[in-house]
Amino acid sequence: MPIFDQDNTMEEQQIGGSNFSFSAKRIDDLGATEYTLVLIAVDVSGSTRLFKAEIEAALKEAVQSCRRNPRADNLMLRVVLFDTHVQELHGFKPLTECAPDDYDGCLPDGSLTALRDAVYNGTQSLIQYGRDLTDAEYDCNAAIFVITDGMDNRSKMTATMVGETINSAVTSEALESITTVLIGVNTDAGGLNKYLSDFKDDVGITQYVAIGDASEGALAKLGGFISQSVSSQSQALGTGGPSKSLKF
Repeated sequence: MPIFDQDNTMEEQQIGGSNFSFSAKRIDDLGATEYTLVLIAVDVSGSTRLFKAEIEAALKEAVQSCRRNPRADNLMLRVVLFDTHVQELHGFKPLTECAPDDYDGCLPDGSLTALRDAVYNGTQSLIQYGRDLTDAEYDCNAAIFVITDGMDNRSKMTATMVGETINSAVTSEALESITTVLIGVNTDAGGLNKYLSDFKDDVGITQYVAIGDASEGALAKLGGFISQSVSSQSQALGTGGPSKSLKF
């Protein structure tokens, strides 16, 4: 697994009211005046093993495409992985410091699925770091993408807690706006599509994207969709609202 964040420009913060933490670029080391914070949470539970390479390729494509964006200097990315636990692959750092090759072999083989914990962790980190940036007079908005192929069977956080967190992100003055996207993979199997669609509605996620099968062709579009959605949200910064949801 790659080793990220070996410099001293990152600092760790505890997420209040939980055992979660996250790392982020020190504000004094930032160069732009406004940022779109991007959080990608990737399910690495045991059932994703058969298409792990395709998801990794999609993650690399998303990073590569975002680096080519004219607003790349105004993007920051954090990546978390979740199975039984939620672990940070790397904290919030400028997209220009995220090299696609760094993600080679980044997805381990996991076990269970802590979906609610991952959404809670990711959203709380956006709120907390967004508030730090806003207090330092940076303009910022956010986008979160959660990629999963399974039903939650491990989380400590309840759906109510996740919903309250997402609502706080929407209403909080820490972020100008936030867009949240749940991406289901292999959703034609075992009633997963209905489960994830209901979960999206229960917790207040903005958009649900269902990828019916986990074929290489279907997942090849995922990286481009994420990068286009990030670009749209970044362009919306300063308008007072979130970007429109894009079709997959």
